[in-house]
Amino acid sequence: MRYPASEKLEIIRTVEQSHLSAKRTLDQLGIPRRTFYRWYDRYLEGGPEALEDRPSAPSRVWNRIPAGIHDQIIELALEQSELSPRELAVRFTDGQRYFVSESGLSGFPCVAGHNGQQGVPLCHDAKNLPYRMSFSISFWRAALPVPPSSRA
Repeated sequence: MRYPASEKLEIIRTVEQSHLSAKRTLDQLGIPRRTFYRWYDRYLEGGPEALEDRPSAPSRVWNRIPAGIHDQIIELALEQSELSPRELAVRFTDGQRYFVSESGLSGFPCVAGHNGQQGVPLCHDAKNLPYRMSFSISFWRAALPVPPSSRA
């Protein structure tokens, strides 16, 4: 259960003013000690304002490519459409001194197949997703060995 900051502050004051031990008071209130001491540490460091709920989602994903870099990669990919995703990543890393991996490019908007071959576009748009999924599934089925028990 989530408690608003006002209730957290009231619980902290109740525990501080109680003649019982903190453990017994928290047991009677039904608050886990770990939760209480996390609130209490935040309260001691930042006052009542620190007890406000914080967003649970991280503010930044650690491996997300920033928008400016993303645009530069798209521009390079459109200028040099013959490059494979690996070659594109290497070319960008060498030229811009900013590391991107081949797998980091997998979510980019449609970049044509490489070396003049018909390739699976590197995109996540809904129109091409069923094709990409069926292509990937059939590719892996063809590439994986068939277990002996399922052979006819």
